[in-house]
Amino acid sequence: MPLLGRLARRFGPGALPGAPPLGSLRGQLLRWLLGPLLVLVALNTISVYRNALDAADVAYDRSLLASTRALAERVSIVDGKVVADVPYVALDSFETDTLGRIYYKVTGIKGETVSGYADLPPVPANVPRSEAYPALVRFYHANYNGQPVRIAALLQPVYDDSMRGIALIQVGETLEARRGLSNQILFDTLAWQALLLLAVALLVWFAVRLVLQPLMRLKIAVETRKLNDSSDVDPTLVHKEVRPLVAAMNSSRSRLQILISSQRRFIADASHQLRTPLTVLKTQAELALRECDRPNADPQATRAALREIVHSIAATTDSTVNLANRLLTLARIEHGGDADGAAAQSEPASLRDIARQVGLEMAMAAVTKQIDLSLEADSECVVQGQSLLLHELIANLVDNALRYTPQGGTVTLRVRPGTNGVVLEVEDSGHGIAAAERERVFAPFYRAAATLERNPGGAGLGLAIVRDIATLHGAGIALDEAAGGQGLKVTVTFPHT
Repeated sequence: MPLLGRLARRFGPGALPGAPPLGSLRGQLLRWLLGPLLVLVALNTISVYRNALDAADVAYDRSLLASTRALAERVSIVDGKVVADVPYVALDSFETDTLGRIYYKVTGIKGETVSGYADLPPVPANVPRSEAYPALVRFYHANYNGQPVRIAALLQPVYDDSMRGIALIQVGETLEARRGLSNQILFDTLAWQALLLLAVALLVWFAVRLVLQPLMRLKIAVETRKLNDSSDVDPTLVHKEVRPLVAAMNSSRSRLQILISSQRRFIADASHQLRTPLTVLKTQAELALRECDRPNADPQATRAALREIVHSIAATTDSTVNLANRLLTLARIEHGGDADGAAAQSEPASLRDIARQVGLEMAMAAVTKQIDLSLEADSECVVQGQSLLLHELIANLVDNALRYTPQGGTVTLRVRPGTNGVVLEVEDSGHGIAAAERERVFAPFYRAAATLERNPGGAGLGLAIVRDIATLHGAGIALDEAAGGQGLKVTVTFPHT
């Protein structure tokens, strides 16, 4: 598991936070292809070498058994004694073998040494009979005269008219020849495996370089694109396994273009909306200066004119501040909800408590217009979201309702559990919004004809802010006629937590 964990942290989706950055893809491919290949070649070399040693042992054991049988055929019984008629040619061969020293020993029926080297190591008790040959032969390793030897021990029946029994013929040889053959096999195996590994490494390197060329073409295509080029990157430049990445890159680029276009449009609209009140402020200030510089003016009339201009400037300033605040709120929502542009963490929030707080804040405005502002909330109705933005949403809905409801009307704020989640309703007895305009009023700076006639000083941002906050919280929003067909009812449905 520790090894799997390290592999997952380094090569898995990632790349967990804080993990070291990934290096070269070509280098990783070569390591992951050549590393296991090197291990497999090493294992194959060991296997081939062991098989070759076994084959060499079989060949040399067969030769050793042939020598033992040849010697066994010269063993007989003469005058009641076991004798071994070993010719001098054979003895000379035993003494002068160039591939290694050979020793022999013939043991009689009673265990007496008949011929050969009397001190040749005996057959160990635990050595089994060889199943590879029909003869009663055993092969074993021993040390003789300070050298390792391989010995074949053959049981040979001997008999004549006077006696019968089993003689033991042992023939041993030193291991120089076997070791020489084993070393030759090892060197040949290593040489061929090294050449094979080198050839495979070159092929793998060439294949990896060839396979990664489409990625390099994709890199060049992305780097050389012009800033105003909004077309998609051609996914056929790369292999089909990489095409989802190209598609995701194109989708991200498209969303970025939409965001940039939206921001440009927002900046243009905001500049247009701010230009008007700022121009009015400048005009009013110039009027005030002109009024002060007018010669032979009545001081009381001048004071009254200046007071009127100052009141106008204050009203225009309040309107401009309100517009700027709403523009900042809208920009903040589009960047994820918090003041720094990073997505704020959502948390459980009581919609009833937020609605009650908004009602208390709006109570004075309702009293001023003699509007009956009421709250209907039977349960706490907890939703998952950002309390400040939820407060902004409800405040904008209630402010719009109070703004466009005639004096003496009613505004009802409801919070209740619904079938699909928590439902927030703001219902007023105003003039409402025509059905044809109920989708368009969510666009920034758009104002319905009826509201424009009754309150020309609005900015047209309230419902746009409401829609963006609702979207940020995964809530749906709908506009309908109020009960009795008079007024507007705004319904916001939040999903279950």
